[in-house]
Formats: sequence, structure tokens, C-alpha cells
Amino acid sequence: MHPLEVADLRQVIFFILCVFLCRSAAETLRYSLAEEMERDSFVANITNDLGIAPSQLAARKARVVSEGNEQLFRLNRNTGVLTVKESLDREEICPQSDTCTLFFKIFFENPLQLIRGEVEIRDVNDNSPVFPEKEMVLEILETTPPGSRFPLESAQDKDVGSNGLQNYSLGSNPHFSLALGTGKDGVKHAELVLERQLDREEQRELNLLLTATDGGSPPRSGTAQIRIVVLDANDNIPLFSREVYEVHLAENSPPGQLAVRVTAADPDEGSYGKVRYAFTQTLERARQLFELNPATGEIRVAGNLDFEEAENHKMVVRATDGGGLSAHCKVQVEVLDVNDNAPEIALTSLSASIPEDAPPRTVVALFSVRDRDSGDNGRTECAIDGDLPFSLTPTFDNYYELRTNAALDRERTAEYNITITATDWGMMRLSSQESIFVQISDVNDNPPEFTQEVYTMLVTENNSPMLRIGSVNATDADAGKNARISYALLRQEGKEQPDVSVNSENGDVYILRPLDYEEVRFFEVAVGAADGGTPPLSANVTVRLLVVDENDNAPLVLYPAQDSSPASSELVPMSAEAGYLITKVVAVDADSGQNSWLSYHLLRATDPGLFAVGAQSGEVWLRRPVTDRDAMKQKLVILVRDNGRPPLSATAALSALLLKDFSDVRLPHSSLATEDEGGSLTTYLIISLVFVSLLFLVSISAFVTRKVCKRKELKGEHVLYGTGHLQSGLADAAAAGTLPHPYCYEISLTTGSGNSEFKFLKPMVPSLPPQLSAMGGGTDDDLHFPHGPVAVEDTAPENPGTLTAEQFHSLSFN
Repeated sequence: MHPLEVADLRQVIFFILCVFLCRSAAETLRYSLAEEMERDSFVANITNDLGIAPSQLAARKARVVSEGNEQLFRLNRNTGVLTVKESLDREEICPQSDTCTLFFKIFFENPLQLIRGEVEIRDVNDNSPVFPEKEMVLEILETTPPGSRFPLESAQDKDVGSNGLQNYSLGSNPHFSLALGTGKDGVKHAELVLERQLDREEQRELNLLLTATDGGSPPRSGTAQIRIVVLDANDNIPLFSREVYEVHLAENSPPGQLAVRVTAADPDEGSYGKVRYAFTQTLERARQLFELNPATGEIRVAGNLDFEEAENHKMVVRATDGGGLSAHCKVQVEVLDVNDNAPEIALTSLSASIPEDAPPRTVVALFSVRDRDSGDNGRTECAIDGDLPFSLTPTFDNYYELRTNAALDRERTAEYNITITATDWGMMRLSSQESIFVQISDVNDNPPEFTQEVYTMLVTENNSPMLRIGSVNATDADAGKNARISYALLRQEGKEQPDVSVNSENGDVYILRPLDYEEVRFFEVAVGAADGGTPPLSANVTVRLLVVDENDNAPLVLYPAQDSSPASSELVPMSAEAGYLITKVVAVDADSGQNSWLSYHLLRATDPGLFAVGAQSGEVWLRRPVTDRDAMKQKLVILVRDNGRPPLSATAALSALLLKDFSDVRLPHSSLATEDEGGSLTTYLIISLVFVSLLFLVSISAFVTRKVCKRKELKGEHVLYGTGHLQSGLADAAAAGTLPHPYCYEISLTTGSGNSEFKFLKPMVPSLPPQLSAMGGGTDDDLHFPHGPVAVEDTAPENPGTLTAEQFHSLSFN
């Protein structure tokens, strides 16, 4: 918008506002009410007078405010009836005023509107005339001529108008009559008129009754006694130096300060020339504020003068000599205003709280400033202490609006303590302060914020269900329900929902089921935090869950195979030296880290001193050269152990054959020509069957021969292999040491060997001593190589060539 257009728009708005305020200020409601009405007495129904519905009073938060510190009226928002809060006494509210009017204002909001109101308090004749003294004493010379007048004390009636003092009457007597008069101020007074000359010798004293009557209905009256003392002749009366004394006193004059000194002279001698002073025809309030010295005529301040209460005071002083003659003068005291009243701040309307998104220029409070002084002493100005986002706008009739002038932010400042200072323009400037507390209500303008950008949580596999592994935490700078955060697991499209749960109240993260590190090592989920505002604001965070490996997988031996198939035997030539590599145990562990670090150890062996195992590689080699005393069949159990806590392990069983006459051409070589693999394999099988059959026949013959011959002690080491149970006869024969020593043939097929990798051994009878041969009975199927774990007891006996029955039975056969 063009700047000129903005300026024109502002002028239009300002003009409309001025018209509205002037219209509001012009509306005045006028009512009247008799004094001394009971509490909650009806004054008026403002809805009828304003022509509005009663419902608008509550909707627009209408309220009535009386001028001054005391609130005298009450407004019922439901009915629109205006009542008095307590009984009103006109004489107390307006003690020195003929008219008594109470002012009030009615405030409306939405939009802001002010209605002025006046209630005239009608006087009720509830006070009787009262004389200052119950008895008045007049001393009159007997020589006083008829027609002489003697002023009397005036009665006072707090009522006004027709209910005030209207008439005086004097009791019947032959010497005096009563003359009535009215002063410039409208106060009626009475004078005693001598009708017939007095004679002291005839009557020394006279008693008269003076009655004062008001004009009420019914009328009220008050009486006073007049005692006339007849004196001897006194031919000079007192004479004042001035008829009227005018005095100017500051309202802050302290008690005891001299106001004026009145003087009256009497030329008579003796007691007739001695003058005494007294107040007469003076209001009670003036008698309270000033005191008169009867001997000197000094008038001093006796009370606190207040310009705001009364600007002037009038007194009449009577001077009486010793002979009863008297004279009168007037004293007029004008009270000068002094800046002795600080401004008064009266809060009319205050919003309990304002939202933090309230636009600038929002009305927060309405208050008025009043200074009881006059002139510049009563002129005021207002300001806000400190640098706050608020400003003051004068409206009308000393009213101010407290408005916002900038954007508010509850998160920065939730409460403002606004100090308003009102200062007058007097020479000695007086000021007063009023504190206004403004609460800033929260608006949901801050989303939740997580304390971390990414949360990383660790969980050990094989955890228990519903395990708490951590928590996410978000904060919200708002307050109340706008800061109440709830957490939820967010579903991610295209991804399977993980078994994770989040506590909606505290953000605790739980794993619903056990995890397996070998299946899943980490995954991520999205967690959302939403506040309780309307509409709610939210934020998301990524939670990364790392599965920590647990040593829950034992090593798995890949080679040699540990399944149910027959185990293979490794061939070792008798000529092998120390360090000869026999085989290599291969194992894996599904765990990770140190839980998968494997080490190899020789657990059991037929001859533990013959073999060594590489702790890291799993290689099996000869620790020393092979000797003739070493058993031909060696069994080994290799322990494979991981590095977990506690460690898990597995065993690998293998066997080794120690051969003397080991033909190199028959050993498997990677460079061996295999031109006719099929034919060579057939030849090997036929030869093997022939030797097995021959071995079976020789075994039967040897068994029969041994049964008829004398048993001989079995010498040397005998190792039998088989998959089934030995026949009882063979066991007995072995125990007796009567088994023959024929040829022994072995056929070994290593795991994973090809067709060309069969090992064929020729008969070893010529090269083996008789005690190293053994004969077994049964079919060809009974001749198998051992496999599986081997017991520690499967070691060679200490005496080579001799095997006792206990040693034989302790051997393990699979």
C-alpha cells in the first residue's frame, strides 16, 4: 500500500475513534435516590434506559465504577438492575452542599464504551435543628433602651432545603421579642429584641425558651435556654478594630499556627472595660479547625486544613465586656492550595491474561488518574517504568489505556510486572505508582525438540522380551498441555515393522522379542514426539539399535567332517621327521569379534607327545620323528575353542596311520596323471575285494587253529577296528593272547577325495613283526575305520607287544 494511502487510512480511523469517544462521553444517565435507603435498594434498570438486551451486559463485561475510592453501586449483569451497595447518608457524603450528586461510569468492552451516570441523593428530614449550646447567657444593662437587639446563637440542621432550618420561636414573655434574619449565605439567624426596659431591682434574671424548627414533614425542632442577667449600667460597648478580618492560610498549615488576632477595645474602667472573646454564629466544622483564645482574641489552627474539602471558612467573633455589652466581627479564612496530594491511580479494567500471539495495540488494562489538588498541582502525566513492550494511550477524562506495542513471546517472558508512575505538575512534583501484573498465556508455537539428533542404543542378543534398552527425550518450550509430549513409533512405508515399542509417556524404548546377532546386527526406527496443542506440533528422530554379539555359537568343525559318515585316516610315513604336516583342522564360528577368535588345542591323543597342534592355524604336525615303538594307529581329539566369556568349544576326532613301506607313487599328488580315472578305480576295487576275502579266510583258519593250541600270551600292540560289537570268542581269544598274526590290509578314503585319490596299501606282513598283526573275524562290512570322539584311554600300553584284557576292553570303538 502506498504511504499516502496508509496516512489517509489512519486519519479516517482516528476520526471514527474520536466520534465514537465523543458519542460515548455524551451519553449520561441521571437518577435520583432518597438517602438512608436500605442496602441493595433499586436505583434503575440501565438496560431499559440504554435500550440494550440484558445479555449484552455479560457478553461485553459491563461493570460500574464509582468516582472516588469507595464503590457505592452494584450492577447485576443478568438483569441490568443498578442497586446501592449500602445505605447512603447524604449528610455524611455531602456535609456542606445543598445538592448531593454521586457520579459513576459504566464500562463496556468489545467494543470499548463508557456511559456516564449521575445519582442525586435526595435529602430526607432525618436531622433536627441543634443549638451549639443548650443555654445561652446574656448580660444586659438595666439602662439598655427598648429596641436594642442581641444576636443569638444559630441552630444548625444537617438537612438541606425545606428539611433544613426554617424558623425560630420565642417563649411568651413581656420584655423580649424575636427578630429573624437571613444572611448572604442563606443561613437564618435570630436576634433578641428588647421590648420593655429592664429593672434589675424588679427582676435580676429572666429565663426564655428559644425553639428552632425545620420545614420537614413532620417538622423537627430543637430548643435552647436563654438566661438574661440584668446588670447595672455600663455606658460603653467593645469596639473591634475591623468589622471583617480576611486571612489566607496554606492548607498544610500545622496545628497551633496563628491565623489572626482580633482585638476589641472598651474605654470603660474596671470590669466594664475588660473584654472577652467567643465564637458565635459559627459552623461546627470551623470550630473544629480553629480555636479562639477568649482573653487575647488569637485564632489558631486546631485541625488539618484541606483545600479539597473546603476552600474557605467563615467565623463570627463576639467581644463582651464586663458589663455585658458586646460587639461582633467576621473572620474569613481562605485556604490556599498546596501540592500535598499525590496522583491516585484507579484500575478500572484488567485482562486476566493475554495470548502471546496478540497483535500490537491490544488493550490490556484501563485505568484513571486523579489528583485532588488544583491547577498545575492537579495536572498529571503517566509513564511506564522500564523498557517493556507496552505503551500508554490517553483516552478521555483522565483515563488511560495500557496497550501492547510489540510482539510477545511467553517462552522469553511469561509474566510482566508493569509499574505505572503518575506525576503531577506542581513545583514540588508528587508521584505515585501502581503495579499491574500481566500474564502471557501460552500458544502452541513451539514444536518438540529432541535432545539428540540420532539416538544409538545397544542391546545384547538373546535378550529377554520387553527389555528396556534406553529412552528418547524431547522438550517443548511451551507450557501446559502444549508442552505435554507423547511419543510414538512411526511406521516406515516399504519396511517391515521391527519388534520395538516406545512408551508414549516417557519415551522408554523396549525390545519385544529376543534378537539374534547372526540374523540382524543393527536396524533403525523412527520415533515421533507430538505435543498436546491444537493443532499438535511434532518432531521425528532416528533411533539406531546395534545388536551386541553374545557368545552363543560354539565353533563348527568343517574339516575333518564330524558327521555320521566314517572318519578318514591320515597317512604318515614312518620316515617323517619332526614338523611333518599331517593335516589341518578347519573350523568356523558364527559369532563376531573375540567371540569368533578360534584357538586349537590337542585334547587327547594315543601318544600326546607325538603330535602338536597350531593354536591359531589348526595345523597338526609331528612333534618328533616317528619310531618303531609308536602305535601304527594313532587317534587324536582336537579341541577348538572360541575366545568368548565364557568360551564355547567343539572337538574334532581324527586318526593317523603310521606306515613303514609307504609308496610315493600311490600317494595322492596334485600332479599325478589321471588319464584313465575310471579304469584305475575299478582295478583298485577288485584288488581290495580280493585281499579282503583272503584276509577273512585267513582269519577263520587262524581262529580254529588257536582254539586247539595252547594259548600264548599276546605280545605287542594290537589294534582292532570295527563298527559293530566284537564276537565274544574273539574277545576271549584276545584276552588269552592266542590270536594269530596274519596280514593286515587297510583301504582309506579321505573326506572330499576324488576317485583317483584312493590309497592302496600292500600287505605289510613282511615288514611288520608278528606281534603287530591282528586278525578279525566277520564279513567285509565289519572292516571299517574308526570315527568320532576318542577317549583319553585310547593310548598305547606301556609295554609294547602286550595288551591285557582290561586294556583291550577299555579301547573305544565306534
